[in-house]
Amino acid sequence: MLKRVIATAAVAAAAIGSALACTSLIASKGATADNSVMITYAADSHTLYGELYSQPAKDHPKGAMRKVYEWDTGRYLGEIPEVAHTYATIGNMNEHGLAISESTWGGREELVDTTGIVDYGSLIYITLQRAKTAREAIKVMTDLVRDYGYYSSGESFSIADGKEAWIMEMIGKGGKSKGAVWVARRIPDGMISGHANHARIHTFPLKDKETLYSPDVIDFARSQGYFDGKDEDFDFSKAYAITDFSALRGCDARVWSFFDRHAKGMDKYLPWIMNGEGEPMPLWVKPDSVVDVRNMQWAMRDHFEDTPFDMTKDVGAGPYKVPYRWRPMTFKVDDVEYTNERAIATQQTGFSFVAQLRDNVPDAMKGVLWFGVDDANTCVYVPIYCCVTKVPHCYAHGNGDMLTLSWDAAFWVHNYVANQAYNRYSQMIPDIRRVQNGLEDSIASAVKVVEAEVMTLPDVRQREELSNFSDFWANHSTKEFKKLGDYLLVKYIDGNIKRETEPGVFKRTPEGMCASPEYGGYSEDYYRAVAKDAGERLKVTDIKGSK
Repeated sequence: MLKRVIATAAVAAAAIGSALACTSLIASKGATADNSVMITYAADSHTLYGELYSQPAKDHPKGAMRKVYEWDTGRYLGEIPEVAHTYATIGNMNEHGLAISESTWGGREELVDTTGIVDYGSLIYITLQRAKTAREAIKVMTDLVRDYGYYSSGESFSIADGKEAWIMEMIGKGGKSKGAVWVARRIPDGMISGHANHARIHTFPLKDKETLYSPDVIDFARSQGYFDGKDEDFDFSKAYAITDFSALRGCDARVWSFFDRHAKGMDKYLPWIMNGEGEPMPLWVKPDSVVDVRNMQWAMRDHFEDTPFDMTKDVGAGPYKVPYRWRPMTFKVDDVEYTNERAIATQQTGFSFVAQLRDNVPDAMKGVLWFGVDDANTCVYVPIYCCVTKVPHCYAHGNGDMLTLSWDAAFWVHNYVANQAYNRYSQMIPDIRRVQNGLEDSIASAVKVVEAEVMTLPDVRQREELSNFSDFWANHSTKEFKKLGDYLLVKYIDGNIKRETEPGVFKRTPEGMCASPEYGGYSEDYYRAVAKDAGERLKVTDIKGSK
């Protein structure tokens, strides 16, 4: 999982988390309602603190060097020459409206190059500081690993600007030679795509300006015994990744669910997801209708609802239809191994975003990072413009951490809400949706107003107004969610449900006391399961006694 930008080795050493747990969805120009390009990201890790990081633009003297630390461990990897000027970044986006996200798929263990200097996380942030466009980013990234070696395992990257979106997949050479093998494909206009911890590029055209690849991507696979067919039949995913149950059911299934929400006919790929049979799921599909920012936000909140993998439909959901399963991912009963479904929305997310990238607006608003912390299902997505240089206090580094609670920190406030809902999901989620939708509707309306207003302002004023706008909504939504958490605690304490005269106003007796609450109990399915399991012991019987 990507960590925040590391200012020092000491800070870097604290940034440790799980890498094999991210999702990125893509909508190209022509597939979106406003003709923007969008990519998403869920940074999922059990130890990642959700915050927003930034680096200012900077000029560097000739001969300056940049220290590189591995993102997942903070380990010092080496130094590379700095460039004369680096661009400002905010989160996974830079001042030019370039955004990059990732998901790790590991691949063949023997291809990890422990002699490389640049790992996948450093590759993203170094590139954001050096490239203006998606195509420039691909060149910067591939040049970096060619010149300095690639330290990480298999990785998929979403790389996008206001004109186009690409998927690039990369894996090292195990120290057998410097660099990495890779393939990058441009997502055609009008299509949606995605990746989720499994390599998604299978066969690809060898002569196509919209497909780029390392010169040795096929020959290296042959030399290692991963492939022995004709060049045109080369399958990157099957050669370099491991296609097993986890890769399909735990990874490709997430992308399938996104496709299924927006395009008919996706059932034909269920044999691939379930058993690795039939035609592999395509890299992209055409949606039945265009998607907007809100569609992409809700895609990040997916739990396989209304699909064969719906997490609320089996006994594991409990009496409150909880669409979450605690880790580990698999478990055994009588020596038979079973899996927990792995949905896009998950409890251990540190932060997530929808990057909205536009080519027909002023520079200050070319990129909008709709940013949220903790579980995407219960977060509030706030627009952070690419011109923002000051991180809102609620997202700022040093405002709490994974072991230090802060009621000013959006991460802790959203956990306060989400972790209450995990216990009584079906009862609490309507209240959460009421506040969440209210805030996001208000934000969406306010965005239209502020963007129309700043269009007429000078560049400096545009940046000031948009920065203040992002700051206000980030801190305001955090305060409102703290109120929501308090409300949930009061309303649902001790298994009861307080009565209300209207949402947020609790009912009292004429004497001013708390009105008798509702007893929410459990679902019918749960009661039936209890009766089946312990019915004889719990059955109410007619006892004859004195009357």
